[in-house]
Amino acid sequence: MAVRFPAVRFPFARTLCLALALGTAGLAPAAAQQVEPPPPPGKQKKLPEAPAKLPKVDRSKNLDFLFGALKAAPDDASAKHVEARIWAIWLQTPSDTASLLMARAKTAVDAQKIDIAIKLLDSVIKLRPDYIEAWNRRATLYYMQNDYGRSLADIQQVLIREPRHFGALAGLGMIMQEVGDEKRALEAYRKALAVNPHLEKIPDQVKALTEKVEGRDI
Repeated sequence: MAVRFPAVRFPFARTLCLALALGTAGLAPAAAQQVEPPPPPGKQKKLPEAPAKLPKVDRSKNLDFLFGALKAAPDDASAKHVEARIWAIWLQTPSDTASLLMARAKTAVDAQKIDIAIKLLDSVIKLRPDYIEAWNRRATLYYMQNDYGRSLADIQQVLIREPRHFGALAGLGMIMQEVGDEKRALEAYRKALAVNPHLEKIPDQVKALTEKVEGRDI
């Protein structure tokens, strides 16, 4: 049974309760104090998401093959090419209506109308609850609003449907890092790298958190 997170912003003192709830959901989330300084005031933060330009892909393309290719990629350039193909498959909308709603949600975000974008994504999820990227996009918007409870609940839905979603795993680490659970942040980042070893900045986070959580090698 899925864990239901509160639809309110929670203070730092509730971090432990959140971590326990996530643990029972089997997501092995991660959290930690920020290793890097927070973004400057007024600068929007975002969870990892698809690149602006994506290739055209066959809807039937095997994700298992692409994930294998991602792990075996010899360099970052090759990995980015494979990663973009994975995002393209994830972003393929299951219906014309869902596609239209997703486009309108993007337009709303571009216009800084986040609440409207969230309502549009609500409609996509109600229409097609199997569409992973609607959950992932809404998680990003909740994160931008500092509504970590709802963002984590949506990330959970993404990972239930696609445990290899490296964007959601990295986002999970970012959230848990911000609420102060370093151990779970490290776990989430390591899971993300296990799927996609070429994620930007995450290896540095793992290195810093490993030293803080597990200590330096003697």
